[in-house]
Amino acid sequence: MRLISVLLLLRTLLPGAANIEVVGGPGKECWVDGKNYDSAELVGATGNKKVALFAVPGAYTPTCHKLHMPGFVGNYDELKKKGIDEVACTSVNDIFVLTQWARDTGAAGKITMLADGNAEFAKKLGLEVDLSERGLGIRSKRYSMIVDNGVVVLLNVEDVPRMHDKSSASALLACKF
Repeated sequence: MRLISVLLLLRTLLPGAANIEVVGGPGKECWVDGKNYDSAELVGATGNKKVALFAVPGAYTPTCHKLHMPGFVGNYDELKKKGIDEVACTSVNDIFVLTQWARDTGAAGKITMLADGNAEFAKKLGLEVDLSERGLGIRSKRYSMIVDNGVVVLLNVEDVPRMHDKSSASALLACKF
């Protein structure tokens, strides 16, 4: 099973990037290796890699555990058939929790698990959500994206944390990318 820290996320997606300062999102700036990039461009050569990245607020939470992750595990082969080179999941959890969650959900060996323990990646993308009222603190919004050759070509963000209609694997498969 391939498990890496979220700090290595962009190095996974962008192997040519040496110093990532700020990660952008749609309509935001992205600084990589001291260069400014516009909009949703994540930069760099990915070796023509097409990555499906999805984010969940937390491993083992009801929607994440019962619906969102199982959808990506169940549709893994279909995503590969559609030209996806790698499927990755990020969550505001530590790598130990994500390691066990991957085992428990059948994601081990299929989905790259990316720990964002302090929500740094979610915050830098502008895709964080404050769930402190529910005792969960700062988390990632639920979303899915396609990164094609270093460029975000599709981004689906849920309006409500417990929903997964826009960001599900089946919704992603229905999109053109």
